[in-house]
Amino acid sequence: MSGMVGGFFVTLEGPEGSGKTTQARRLEVRLREAGIPVLYTREPGGTVTGDRIRQLLLDPGSSGLDAHAEFLLYAASRAQHLAEKIIPALDRGLTVISDRFMDASLAYQGYGRGLDLAALRSINAFATHGRTPDLTIILMVPVAEGLRRAINTPKEGHVTGVGDRIEQETLAFHQRVADGYRALAAGEPKRFELVDAVRPIDELTEQLVALVRGRRG
Repeated sequence: MSGMVGGFFVTLEGPEGSGKTTQARRLEVRLREAGIPVLYTREPGGTVTGDRIRQLLLDPGSSGLDAHAEFLLYAASRAQHLAEKIIPALDRGLTVISDRFMDASLAYQGYGRGLDLAALRSINAFATHGRTPDLTIILMVPVAEGLRRAINTPKEGHVTGVGDRIEQETLAFHQRVADGYRALAAGEPKRFELVDAVRPIDELTEQLVALVRGRRG
């Protein structure tokens, strides 16, 4: 069920190094400047519980994590995130911008890891009570370039130049993820917008603002 009463739910997705976080934050600022009440959040994380799960999931020390367990941890973080943060904000009429949401699991654990997509969709629906974003923007960059950016971007708790647990996956894995995002967008064109993110940062922000304001009304 999308189009939740009172608020507008937009998610930003994409492979590693696509600039999602930067653009989500810039989008937040631009909407606030326009007088639109906004909540920025992220996955995995967004809550105290979710942040603990995020630390576990991205820690290179968790390299032996089973793919099924990995997905269920993301789903657990998602369920708490929705209940504690996203739904209350939407109920208050806010525009919620989430840096990743349910589609990341389909791209990474489904297309990337090869887990059954139907099963993942079913568990996602259980975790989210069937709620889906009103708009999902996928930022696309060439996989090798995106990985280079991601690994060399300083992040709390991770060594620059090494990358977190997901960034350390093979190039082939990350290519499957990128191809998965394209497949998701092709399968649900009314919700998804696939955007070329290899562009000047300001130009890209302008496009995202126009997309959100056009859909939000």
